[in-house]
Amino acid sequence: MSRTILIVDDDPHIRQLLAFAFAKAGMATIEAPDGEAAIAQVEQHAPDLVILDINMPRMDGLEVCRRLRASSDVPIFFLSSRDDEIDRVLGIELGGDDYVVKPFSPREVVARATAILRRTTPRNEPVAAFEVQHGLLSLDSEAWSARWDTREVSLTVTEFEILRTLANAPRRIFSRDEIIDRLRGPGFALTDRTVDSHVRNLRRKFGEVGGGDIIETRAGIGYRLGACTGAAAGE
Repeated sequence: MSRTILIVDDDPHIRQLLAFAFAKAGMATIEAPDGEAAIAQVEQHAPDLVILDINMPRMDGLEVCRRLRASSDVPIFFLSSRDDEIDRVLGIELGGDDYVVKPFSPREVVARATAILRRTTPRNEPVAAFEVQHGLLSLDSEAWSARWDTREVSLTVTEFEILRTLANAPRRIFSRDEIIDRLRGPGFALTDRTVDSHVRNLRRKFGEVGGGDIIETRAGIGYRLGACTGAAAGE
């Protein structure tokens, strides 16, 4: 099934370049020249992934991401004209899945986007309703679904992968480097800082539904899955 990619950038040359690259990979594209048009395109066409420039006039990519995340879990891939860590970390904290710095290779963008889409495409083989259950937490990789008790929690691709990594070995403490190693490859440009940002997002999202003990921090070591009983947990 063909996937649809929304390309959002105020530079028509970049939009054309990426549209050509995705077309060669067999994917359909739609375009938006600014943030307001991007939001309208998402509402109208429900794309499978959004390529989103951070630095745009009128409404920048970070604000677009913030608004999309209020109602959608569509994967978001940021383009940045600056190799500025604060932009990258803020983009991840707002719910972005990946980023690349301009100038970039269109083939790299397509490869990373394809990896993200592959992780969100259900497999054909039957699996159990929830492949991981720990306390009140349930994870279903077939449907990319995370639940806390009876409530579904909307996660980005990277948030889901980090949580699944911890949940598959709930007694183990994972260092940041080990988490990066588990998720490394096209589609995941992780650093220590972005791992921390994703963990903060996970704690916030599960905390809103009573999951204050979703992830434990072991100072100087790393992270492991919490008890997932609903008890409050410190850092």
